[in-house]
Amino acid sequence: MNARNRNGRKSGFTLVEILIVVIILGILAAIVIPQFTNASTSARANSTFAQLQTLRSQIQLYKLQHNDTLPDLVTNQWTQILGTTNVSGAVDTTAAGIYGPYLQTTPKNPLNGNSAVDSTASGATIGWVYILSTGSIQATNQTPTLIFDESTGTVQ
Repeated sequence: MNARNRNGRKSGFTLVEILIVVIILGILAAIVIPQFTNASTSARANSTFAQLQTLRSQIQLYKLQHNDTLPDLVTNQWTQILGTTNVSGAVDTTAAGIYGPYLQTTPKNPLNGNSAVDSTASGATIGWVYILSTGSIQATNQTPTLIFDESTGTVQ
């Protein structure tokens, strides 16, 4: 049953009216979608920042409990942080292993999903850059040769 207006013609939307609505929706989508992309990037940067703070505090706790000796994350790839250790820093599951674990799971870099540690950002699978001499840890970005800069939330 077709609805008719008082002039006897069928009522409905014209092609021009539908095109105007589609154009308006397209303009709104062009404005809104980049905002969601920026929010996603910002969330990953904030997550990386928080994870770096946690890692740094746990590295400092390890150093405090092991007579100012830093964990060797490059050689041991998180085993000293994930397991129990003795006072010399060796992974020890006996009663002498009284320190740790400092983390429950291997940390994955939110920017690239990698968990491997190296002293340089020189590989596609590197998630973290750790300098043993200073205990400094940084995150790599999606491009493995770039380092995440926490002060700006970008890469350097």
